[in-house]
Amino acid sequence: MIDLKKKPQIHANILETSGNTQLLQLKKCFKNNSFNVYGKLEFLNPSGSIKDRIAIHILEEAMNEGFINKNTTIIESSSGNMALGLAQACLYLGLKLMVVVDPKINNHTEKLLETYKVNIVKVNTPDPKGGFLGARLNKVKELLAEVPNSYWTNQYGNLNNPRTHYQTMNEICESLDHQVDYLFLATSTCGTLMGCAEYIQQHQLPTKIIAVDAKGSVLFGGQPGKRLVPGHGAGVPSQFLDISKITDHTEVTDLDCIKGCWTLLQQEAILCGGSTGGVIEAIHNYSPYIPEGSNCVMMLCDRGDRYLDTIYNKEWILENIEEAKNLDFINE
Repeated sequence: MIDLKKKPQIHANILETSGNTQLLQLKKCFKNNSFNVYGKLEFLNPSGSIKDRIAIHILEEAMNEGFINKNTTIIESSSGNMALGLAQACLYLGLKLMVVVDPKINNHTEKLLETYKVNIVKVNTPDPKGGFLGARLNKVKELLAEVPNSYWTNQYGNLNNPRTHYQTMNEICESLDHQVDYLFLATSTCGTLMGCAEYIQQHQLPTKIIAVDAKGSVLFGGQPGKRLVPGHGAGVPSQFLDISKITDHTEVTDLDCIKGCWTLLQQEAILCGGSTGGVIEAIHNYSPYIPEGSNCVMMLCDRGDRYLDTIYNKEWILENIEEAKNLDFINE
């Protein structure tokens, strides 16, 4: 129920509304399990994803340190959400933004970036060793050399990425009175993973961190492979990842991501992106190892409306993932 006595907070600008998202217990998705699962509502950030936190924090710190001025062009490589977070922040701050994307970008995200007046640079050929991510990073380096007064926010190597999520973990702990037994996190840059891990280590918490990677990602030493669902996994190693700070890692397939997304939609009426669906399935797969009564937390990373042509389109699913033909929701 809505607390009618609680006075809504007033913010000075749209960027201030980032963070301090609520936890929601996912009772229907995990009704047959003896543990609790809570989703942090990161899709309620102003541009629609957890990446808003990183984009705003990196820009603020760069401005404070004098790396950015009103004439600076911001440059970043992104599969979607970081680009959107930067797009909104840069538009508000009056900064020019160039985003390097690849063919995997979905139409909805591209239209949003165009609406935010972003200069979109697309690479069409994957790097032989680093895939499309490697190709995007190569293009970023070219642009930095070509564009005067340009600054790379570098979500892949800027330490203000993981530092952002020290606060994210603090919010989680405060919401659950520090009773967090398991933290399941999708991996890509590994900024969220390592920022939360740093908080857990510094506060000597017993929280077990389970990293959820995409099959076909190289983050944990696997062989690179085809991946259709964006937003998690990587074709090049993470600059942040410290395996000693996590408990375990598990892999999910594109099919897992789609199953998890539809489960979340049909049972909780929540529309999220593919990496969130992957974590839903990862928790189900990991459930035999989770003790009764445990509190598990995951991120509901981004809004799913930008995936209506792919993850939530049955025709697209059947065209791209043969195994999906046996899923119940496909035949409904």
